[in-house]
Amino acid sequence: MGLLDFLSRKSPLEKHAERVANKRTQNPDRWESIQALGKLATTAPAGGKPDERAAAVAALLARFTFYVDPTITDGEEKDEAFRWICEAGETAMEPIRAALRRQESLSWGLKCLEQVVTPERFVEELLALLESMSVEYERDPQRKLQVLGTLEEKRHARIAPAVVPFFTAVNEEARFHAFGAALAQENVAAVRAELLEALVEEDSIRVKSRVLGALAELGWEVPEAVELPDGWARDKKGHVRKKGG
Repeated sequence: MGLLDFLSRKSPLEKHAERVANKRTQNPDRWESIQALGKLATTAPAGGKPDERAAAVAALLARFTFYVDPTITDGEEKDEAFRWICEAGETAMEPIRAALRRQESLSWGLKCLEQVVTPERFVEELLALLESMSVEYERDPQRKLQVLGTLEEKRHARIAPAVVPFFTAVNEEARFHAFGAALAQENVAAVRAELLEALVEEDSIRVKSRVLGALAELGWEVPEAVELPDGWARDKKGHVRKKGG
């Protein structure tokens, strides 16, 4: 072996990271590399060796960025990468954060994050991610929709105030989930003024009907400025209900 060959040799981490990130790698080879990276991610270095655990987690996270045939193989590989990442625990935090900032789909990253932190910290991480997102038009709003959709399922005092800017997002689906996330919270009354103001401007019947249904259950008065869609009625006290309901 010549000097150049020696200098160009990849470390085990680099070799396995390249395999896992390449959809054209043979399935058995990629599986072998997932195992190798998993062991690196969950084993503390000894004998003065560099700590490669975070880098190994980052390499495993790359497996979530593509799909391979057959479906069963794709699922098995992703499940195995997920298992190793979760086993890495706190070590996985920074690589997961980095992946959530750049990957197009957040599904697996959020799934990993939820397993390695407390429920409260998970919400805090979601809100930090949401804060970096825009209410303006985006060609592909999926990242934003995934975060807002996940927040709908959580309960935390900070959620309702955090989603207020998205009541008037350009994307209808974002508004749908933002209203839903706020209305699911026990402290939704804290953003009552902002919610009703946004409802006045809302032009989507789908979104407006969802919000009105929740407000009917809450017993809130709905201002006359809110135009009701067909099928809705307002009583003398300003409460709304579905006609015939």
